[in-house]
Amino acid sequence: MPTIECMRRQAMYEDALARVNLFSGLRKKDLKDLAAYCKERTFSPGSVLLSQGEQGLGLFILTKGTARITRKSSSVGVEEVLGQATAGDVIGEMALLDDLPRSATVTAVDEVTVLLLPVWEFRRILREIFRSDPDVGLSLLAVLSGRVRRAEQRACD
Repeated sequence: MPTIECMRRQAMYEDALARVNLFSGLRKKDLKDLAAYCKERTFSPGSVLLSQGEQGLGLFILTKGTARITRKSSSVGVEEVLGQATAGDVIGEMALLDDLPRSATVTAVDEVTVLLLPVWEFRRILREIFRSDPDVGLSLLAVLSGRVRRAEQRACD
């Protein structure tokens, strides 16, 4: 039997997921399933949340703080700032689509709290969503596709 604290934490995770654009089309049951696999992590200022070149094992949903997103140019090794992520932003979502290494490094600017969702759990639940409600699955893929397109556009600018 889950404790009251565990149930409160689960409800907070569901609420955080529901506020993320990526998951806006999901049903309550799907959010509950995803929230069950989320782990909360806190990073101190200067800590690296994820590193360019490492294997992506999940996505992060920032619930508190600010993180800087950077990428090292392969040709010159110069670090360029791609942007910042704040509460409500998702980082590392490309790991949901492919098994390629991370394309950027994300570093905590101040104390950052995230929900970590393992990629294998997300993919398992996504398969269930596609079986039971393909339209919701397609909506989720459309959001991911839009994020990829915007990232490509930023890279070209």
